[in-house]
Amino acid sequence: MKRFVAIARGRVQRVSYREHVYNATFGRDISGYVKNLDNGDVEIVAEGSERDLQNLIQEVNIIQRPIEVKSFVINWEKATGKYSSFEIVRGDIQEEIFERIDYAGNAMHSMNMKLDQMLDKQDQTLQITRDIKEEVVGLRSDTKKHLDDEFGDIRKELISIKEALARAGIQV
Repeated sequence: MKRFVAIARGRVQRVSYREHVYNATFGRDISGYVKNLDNGDVEIVAEGSERDLQNLIQEVNIIQRPIEVKSFVINWEKATGKYSSFEIVRGDIQEEIFERIDYAGNAMHSMNMKLDQMLDKQDQTLQITRDIKEEVVGLRSDTKKHLDDEFGDIRKELISIKEALARAGIQV
């Protein structure tokens, strides 16, 4: 068993980073905590197997919007066995509520931006569909005129063949 104490710096508060860290411990035998620090950093204390801890580090030392870990300082220590599970240490209730509201606002903004992109792509697709429809209508019109002309020529030829056969005394 090993233990690390890590300090994550960057955009790590008010972006659900603690929940991300907490979720990264699922399925792993890791105990400890994650908490916001007053200076804007986040502290992670984790105990577990070295492999589980290395995997946890890989999952939480990230830049993945809206989280942006710019610095991740790790101090390795001897495990203490002090923790029975992994938890999020919460702060003042008002601050926690504001953090959730900020995150919800960021999530809604992100969804709005993606919706705008999807609508732009939908508009482009509709325009392409209109262009294709115009091409198909034009092709049908051109094809109809061509076939009408061809069938008209064939009718004229059949009429002249019938007349020639009639003049030759052959009834059709």
